[in-house]
Amino acid sequence: MDMKKQKRSWGDRRDGRWVKDVPGLQTIMAHLMPNRADCEVYLHETLDITDLLTFMEAKNVGVDKDEKMTLFHCIVTMVARMIKERPLMNRFVQGGRTYERYDITLSFVCKRRFTDHAEEALMVLTAKDDDTVDSISKRIVGDVRETRKSETSTGGIDQVLDTFAKIPRFLLIPIVKIIRILDFWGKVPAALSDGDPNYTSVLLSNLGSIKCPSVYHHLNNYGTNSVMITIGTMRKEEVVMPDGTTQMRDVVDIGATLDERIGDGFYFARSLKLIKHICAHPELLDKPIGENSEFDYK
Repeated sequence: MDMKKQKRSWGDRRDGRWVKDVPGLQTIMAHLMPNRADCEVYLHETLDITDLLTFMEAKNVGVDKDEKMTLFHCIVTMVARMIKERPLMNRFVQGGRTYERYDITLSFVCKRRFTDHAEEALMVLTAKDDDTVDSISKRIVGDVRETRKSETSTGGIDQVLDTFAKIPRFLLIPIVKIIRILDFWGKVPAALSDGDPNYTSVLLSNLGSIKCPSVYHHLNNYGTNSVMITIGTMRKEEVVMPDGTTQMRDVVDIGATLDERIGDGFYFARSLKLIKHICAHPELLDKPIGENSEFDYK
């Protein structure tokens, strides 16, 4: 059932439904360890993207350079599909309660210019059931192009943050404390939470675009973000194939930091298996994310 079509009950938030049937252990953990940063699980995996790159090359034939599909676009689509099929990955804990989001939201940071002192822009994409890699790629390309038309923030959460940064410290400290209290009760105004990566399903960092490896990145106690993914640089690596032979393959490292209160290691590992399966069967990216992949998790 579409989460957004369900009638909201007492205790639900603007951005998520209160899940009342979570296991007792998770309920107690939410109170014993109220800080998200204290409940982190870190996973590191090397993805074989050889078939995925072949898929991308076919997609990019005859496409202008600035419009081409990238590995990052494909990984964003994979993650959106994974969350759709693995709903516990779209949960968060706040105020001692577990919630499930109404939307699948993916966020990332875009450098306005590739220079040391260039500003960064915060970007959020809401995935829809009929989205495919083509539609998501076009939206990311369009959003990044619009962002890079200006070297400074032109609105949205970036401008809100710039405004807060100008407030004197003696005023900013109590204001932030009030916001943290509102955050606990799920009452942060939309003007502050909409467009903020701390309030999205997954925050992705494409470190490969700046020639950096994937790294561990902490979760934040503020907001509702429960999953952080970093993507490293592509490289060649000798891989043992299913038949026992070895081949030089294209691979990329990814790191994922997760809030263990939303699921267990078994659930997280199976979610990662789905990502690896999509890399090996990139044709799934052409299917709407609302259409189940029929992947056998055994």
